[in-house]
Amino acid sequence: MILNKLTLKTFALTGFLFISSFYASAQKELTLEEALLIAFDNSPDIKKSRINMEQNKERLNAQLASLRSRFSFDVNPIQYSKSESYNEFNSVWNTEENFKIDGTFSIIQPVKFTNGKFTLSNNLAYQESSSKATGSYEGYNNSLSLNYDQPIFTFNKTKMDLTRNELNLENATLSYSIQMLNIERQVNQAFYNIYQKQMALKISEEEYENQKISKEIIASKVEGGLSAKEELYQAKLNLATSKSNMDNNQVELENAKDDFKLLLGISLYEDIAVSTNIQYVPVIVDLEKAIQNGLSQRLELTQREIDLNNAKFDLIETSAINEFKGNIKLSMGIMGNNKNLADVYDKPTKSPRVGVTFSIPIFDWGERRARIRAAELEVESRQIDKNSLKDDITINIRKTYRNLQNLIQRIEIAKQNEKNAQLTYDINLERYRNGDLTSIDLERFQNQLSGKKMELANSLIRYKLELLNLKIQSLWDFEKDQSFVPLELQENLIID
Repeated sequence: MILNKLTLKTFALTGFLFISSFYASAQKELTLEEALLIAFDNSPDIKKSRINMEQNKERLNAQLASLRSRFSFDVNPIQYSKSESYNEFNSVWNTEENFKIDGTFSIIQPVKFTNGKFTLSNNLAYQESSSKATGSYEGYNNSLSLNYDQPIFTFNKTKMDLTRNELNLENATLSYSIQMLNIERQVNQAFYNIYQKQMALKISEEEYENQKISKEIIASKVEGGLSAKEELYQAKLNLATSKSNMDNNQVELENAKDDFKLLLGISLYEDIAVSTNIQYVPVIVDLEKAIQNGLSQRLELTQREIDLNNAKFDLIETSAINEFKGNIKLSMGIMGNNKNLADVYDKPTKSPRVGVTFSIPIFDWGERRARIRAAELEVESRQIDKNSLKDDITINIRKTYRNLQNLIQRIEIAKQNEKNAQLTYDINLERYRNGDLTSIDLERFQNQLSGKKMELANSLIRYKLELLNLKIQSLWDFEKDQSFVPLELQENLIID
């Protein structure tokens, strides 16, 4: 029985160690570049922006296709009617019976530059009809005509619709690129947040090890009668506090990992860690170049320009309400009929037509004037939005530049503070060994060292994030000294 229990315990311990080693080895380390690639593939916002872009691309393709020649064939396989009508002149009832089969083949060609439309149509019919008054007829008839329909004194709707679709695609592509930049910002912030939590955990682990050393030192002194027991109690309390801080940092790290996994769109049960080496290299930033590039390249400004153009198009359409306009219709055709299909054009009849119509509004109670004024105000509003965005871009780039200059100084100070705090702790640890310092005083120097280490790590992270912020604000990468217009913007503006 005892042997069985020992065997079960051995198997249980072995299984626990195997599972623990499996999860430890299954932890996945992610670099910032890997995290960005995962987020770009899995982010719901990126997927929706990509779908919106594809939708607008297909709408533009459809609009372009509608400008090409359209072919259609309409068939009426059978038409039959029988009716009676009273002829007042002859004072008799007349019975009419008709049977007809016909088909119409048409080619329609829109004209983009004039908003006109050519139509070539041919109608072929076979007809049988009989009437007491007129007798009977049986034969074929064919009508071939070329028509042109041209609106006048109004805007070119065909060209405007095409331009609108082009702008919508550009706007959707810009939104996609902006969403990519936003995801990059969020991933960077979450990534460095985990790195910060990892650093905090590492520092708290070092602090915990230092507290264990100090406890061992004071314990040996108490045993030798060199220190009071109160010092040992305080050392135990310091060790417990350090252990609690370490556990809290572990909890905060796990919470940050869950948020990061949710952002990347990966399994919440996957164990991850971030891997990076923050190397501090001061980057030279040209403020004027950053502002100039931001004002010329920022995607949001292009979007505001698109909004302004759309508002102007709305104004043009609104101005067409109740306006004076006209239409010209021209047609050249030839008709023929015969009992034999081959002889249908033995005696053709030409059928030219021309028509001009005008629409002349008289009084609309001020509707058109009010709608035009509302559209004009919308144009003014879009112009204000564009100008305000320019000011916002300039101000944000200036703020980011100032933050970077300030962070450079803070990093240098934080480096020196960490160095001084480490030297101070080492000196006072030796004093603690010699009995010249209490555990409370040593804990104060330990906390000071931990705090200075975290200040340096936080300053480096903030500097990295501010560099990224400047890159997104100005669309210029000063670390690589090159433009940062997303490649997706160039690739996705290609129309199939």
